[in-house]
Amino acid sequence: MSKRARSLEEKVQIVKALENHTHTISELASIYHVYDRTIYDWVYKYKKYGIKGLKESSSWKKYSKELKLKAVMDYLSGEYSLLQVTRKYEIPSDSTLRHWIKKYNGHRELKDSEKRRTSSMTKGRKTTWKERIEIVQDALVHEKDYQQTANNYKVSYQQVYQWVRKVENGGWDALKDRRGRTKGDEELTSEEKMKLEVRRIKKENERLRAENAFLKKLEEIERRRR
Repeated sequence: MSKRARSLEEKVQIVKALENHTHTISELASIYHVYDRTIYDWVYKYKKYGIKGLKESSSWKKYSKELKLKAVMDYLSGEYSLLQVTRKYEIPSDSTLRHWIKKYNGHRELKDSEKRRTSSMTKGRKTTWKERIEIVQDALVHEKDYQQTANNYKVSYQQVYQWVRKVENGGWDALKDRRGRTKGDEELTSEEKMKLEVRRIKKENERLRAENAFLKKLEEIERRRR
C-alpha cells in the first residue's frame, strides 16, 4: 500500500465520493491505497473544519502538561478510545497521544510542549530493534509523516526516513543493528579466514605460554617446601 502524502485535491475528492455515496470507505481505501482510518479522519476534519481541516498544518501546536495529563487520564479511564481522546483535545494523531501515555506509564513527567525543533536540530539517539519497528509502523500509518514521528519518539528526521527506506527495501530484519556482528564462515573471504586463523594461533600460543609459566611457578613453590 502506497504511503505517499496526499494532496488537498485528492483528500477532498475522497471525502466527496463518500459523502455522495458513490463509493464505500473500503472501495476508496482500495482505489487510493490509503487506510480506512485515514479516510475516517479526513471525513471528521472536513465535517468539523471544512476544507481547511484537510490542509497540512505547518505550525507547531503547543500542549500544556495539564492538557496532556487530562488526555491520558481520559484514555486510561476506559471510557474513551484513542480516537475519541484525540478528537476531544484536537491532538493531531493517536501516535502523539500514545507517546504521552507511554511516558506517563513509564513514570516520566509530562511537560509543557517546547518549541518544535527542526529536523536539522533534532539529534539521533540509540534505539532497540523493537523500538525501530514501532517507529516505522507509526510513520507508515501516518503516511510517512517523518517529522511528526521523529518528534513523538525523540529521534531525528533522518533516522526515521532511513529506517522506513530499509524496511521497504529489505523488510523488518533490515532494521537490525549489524555493527559488531561476527560474520559466518560462508561470508568470509580467504584473506579474512587467514587472518582469523593467525589470531587463533597467537591466542593459543599465549595460552600455552601462560600455562607453562604457571606450571614453572608451581614447581618452584614445591621445591621451596621440600
